[in-house]
Amino acid sequence: MTEADLIDEVHRLLLDQPDADPADLLVNLAPLVPIDQRADIVRQVEARRSGLGALDPFFADPTISEVMINGPGPIWIERHGRIESTQVELDRTEIDRLVERLVTPSGRRVDQRSPCVDGRLGDGSRVHVVIPPVALDGPYVTIRRFVLRKVELGAFVDGVGAAIVRDAIAARRSVIVSGGTGSGKTTLLNAIAADICENERLVTVEDAAELQLRHPHVVRLESRPETAEGVGLLTIRDLVRNALRMRPDRLIVGEVRGNEAFDLMHALNTGHRGCLSTVHANSPIDAFRRLEGLALMGGEGLPLEAVRSQLWSAIDVVVHVERGSDGRRKVTSIAEVVDDCLHERWSHGAS
Repeated sequence: MTEADLIDEVHRLLLDQPDADPADLLVNLAPLVPIDQRADIVRQVEARRSGLGALDPFFADPTISEVMINGPGPIWIERHGRIESTQVELDRTEIDRLVERLVTPSGRRVDQRSPCVDGRLGDGSRVHVVIPPVALDGPYVTIRRFVLRKVELGAFVDGVGAAIVRDAIAARRSVIVSGGTGSGKTTLLNAIAADICENERLVTVEDAAELQLRHPHVVRLESRPETAEGVGLLTIRDLVRNALRMRPDRLIVGEVRGNEAFDLMHALNTGHRGCLSTVHANSPIDAFRRLEGLALMGGEGLPLEAVRSQLWSAIDVVVHVERGSDGRRKVTSIAEVVDDCLHERWSHGAS
């Protein structure tokens, strides 16, 4: 066997025997390999097992927020809000090995029965993998780097807008942050939560833990997909229901994207005020329409009028954030609910 074959085989054995010593496995496979070459093979196996190979330089660069692999060819990255191609190229075999390294440690499985999988790396970065036949030119790998910066609210909005948001937090009003993909919703949510009083107990619910709250009393919950055996599923909705039993002063849901919107709406109408969350939307009014549709999914037959009425009672303020053509994230509108109507309190460029 060549050195490359030995590296592949020892690494494969380690996936089945994670507690085994790679040096022992190598000796059993090829006892005649010289000691100096053996040490080099073990080093490369360990690097493959613990690192991400060609991706390691990108993870060492704090300015890179996204890493994208579109099948064999160049790796693409997002830096400062702009997407660019890199000089690093991967072939199909290298991508398959990388997918294995990304997926296996989290206990996930990706195959033709489950061609799409989400995961989280040790540093908190989110991973999404799609393989053929769904990915026509794949495998496709998208990694959202865990580079949530501790940005102050003033970096998103001027003094007038920041004062409106801070007043809402102090008054325990429920705030929704809306915006498109990559607009900075989570970073803004983090900045807003920094103004919550230190004697309050926060319970966070996230699909993939990203929030870095500068607060002394935070309880964090993260959803979990089902195992290969079809058990163990814990959805955001499950966690929202459990979080309400954990005596939260504030419930913070990283993103509302499903029928948990109904449970959140119900919680806000039964005494759990001052909650924070984000939602994908193009404007504050679109945020309400999206939440309305999501709540109907979990409303167990409630009519639209009932859901709409409860939603208007549950949400107090919507802060909308957008990413400009220059890559900068800015709050463009702050709206509040008054008499079941959404009124704009502040907009970008207003005095």
